[in-house]
Amino acid sequence: MQKITESPSHYRHLEKMTVGELLRNINNEDKTVPFAVERALPAIERLVEAIVEKMNGGGRLFYIGAGTSGRLGILDASECPPTYGVPDSWVVGIISGGDTAIRKAVEFAEDDSGQAWKDLKRYFINEQDVVVGIAASGATPYVVGGLHACRAHGILTGSISCNPDAPISEQSDFPIEVVTGPEFVTGSTRMKAGTAQKLVLNMISTSIMIRLGRVLDNKMVDMQLSNAKLVERGAKILMNALQLDYDAAHKLLLEHGNVRKALESRLDAENPPEL
Repeated sequence: MQKITESPSHYRHLEKMTVGELLRNINNEDKTVPFAVERALPAIERLVEAIVEKMNGGGRLFYIGAGTSGRLGILDASECPPTYGVPDSWVVGIISGGDTAIRKAVEFAEDDSGQAWKDLKRYFINEQDVVVGIAASGATPYVVGGLHACRAHGILTGSISCNPDAPISEQSDFPIEVVTGPEFVTGSTRMKAGTAQKLVLNMISTSIMIRLGRVLDNKMVDMQLSNAKLVERGAKILMNALQLDYDAAHKLLLEHGNVRKALESRLDAENPPEL
């Protein structure tokens, strides 16, 4: 049976379109993606709640994927430490073919159904952790095999795919299927399917970090002060919360190293500020 992600594009003779026509048609297809994600919200909610429970008990979140899907998992994982001030080990992205595959395709790496488990074992994966497999097709051997091995070892699994009744879903305790339909360029799942996966990953990691207490009001109070922009953002949060001028807020921020610690140094924890 043909996968929806591999089915023919609704558009023909793309090479004859003007640039304007190409852009409008791609945009029209992209507009359908959030609605596909919306239909999957109940499944996303179940996975997030399960991950939060595990991470509250000291577990970690792992993403495994190949190609675009693997890169999206690594992107989401790599953004958690600077955004929420958490250790690198809390959320880990693994791609078939190793770090080389982040920038350059590694031939046939995704076809090895046993490699993902080997990759996970390097992190001493255990029953406290959660592994989420990402595969637009829902059939990538690297990901399907990895989830199968995880379940055999009692490790909770989730999945994100863009085809209904995908093989990856059969190996997942909490499957998410975001059916985005045919791609503008037939089979190019870095487009709508990739966009859908990125949206879902944003939802998962952001919701988890909020539930784990890494956000106060709507502010990233634990963010790493890794550049001038973020230092300025942190200082402005303190200016508003503590009624300080910029120089005083900037000094306080640098003294304590992050927004949360600076706030805690000046305020009663039982009376949180308006940020």
